[in-house]
Amino acid sequence: MAWHTGRLIDHVHLRARNFANTRHFYTAVFAALGLRIEQSGEGWFQLDELFVDAADARSVPTHIHLAFQARDRAMVDAFYQAALVAGGRDNGPPGERHYHPGYYGAFVLDPDGNSIEAVFHGPNRRSAASVEITPA
Repeated sequence: MAWHTGRLIDHVHLRARNFANTRHFYTAVFAALGLRIEQSGEGWFQLDELFVDAADARSVPTHIHLAFQARDRAMVDAFYQAALVAGGRDNGPPGERHYHPGYYGAFVLDPDGNSIEAVFHGPNRRSAASVEITPA
């Protein structure tokens, strides 16, 4: 079994109050970003560094900001629309931001109130599509 990940973050773990609504939301926004959930089980799913499971009676939902990478501005726009249709709430429509030249982002709140963003940093070239990890 091999998996792909980035270089700094091993994983981010979110706990969802209503797992079905949260799964529906992330399935929609991932599709808008050209991705799909490939690992899942009863009450959990994972895509790259993001792991989401159902909050139980002793745990509370997570509140965090996550920014997902988009390949272009159109993908940011599609993310925003998909998020709103899937139950997300507006937290900043698509547009240029002052963070650096070329920064184009959109912000929504997921069903548990997490701040979720899609961002395109302007034209760029990647050294690799992902980091592939395989057991030794």
